[in-house]
Amino acid sequence: MVKITLIQLGKTHFKFVEEGFAEFSKRLSHYCKFETKTFELPTKLKSKDENQTKKAEAEIILKQIKPTDFVILLDENGKTYPSIPFAKYIENLSVQNGSIVFVIGGAFGFDETVYNRGNAKISLSAFTFSHQLIRLIFIEQLYRCFTIIKGEPYHHQ
Repeated sequence: MVKITLIQLGKTHFKFVEEGFAEFSKRLSHYCKFETKTFELPTKLKSKDENQTKKAEAEIILKQIKPTDFVILLDENGKTYPSIPFAKYIENLSVQNGSIVFVIGGAFGFDETVYNRGNAKISLSAFTFSHQLIRLIFIEQLYRCFTIIKGEPYHHQ
């Protein structure tokens, strides 16, 4: 069973996001070892300077990633997938890699060091979503992809 980790920066302030995320996390446990790691940038490291903030966030993110992890950055400039091709992509990665790590960056995106470590970039939409909402959208899509892989009736085509 593949291990999937979601690294995300910043906590959510929306109860419905927390509840939805918890529900899909529970559902995912039937298909993979799913783990989420949420980090808040310490106040002393918060800066109005975009580059300083991205560098501080990069240090937090990169400490969580092992050399053997396949890292996918959720990025507005990443490749977009319809649900079925995304499921096939995840299925292939699961066969080739023991651990897949998805990363949701902060408000300014990723520092160059994180982009350099990433193995792939995907975008969930041409729209821009807050980091709070994207975690719920992402986990629902991840759950959907596993139901597609298993041939279960959640996804309708």
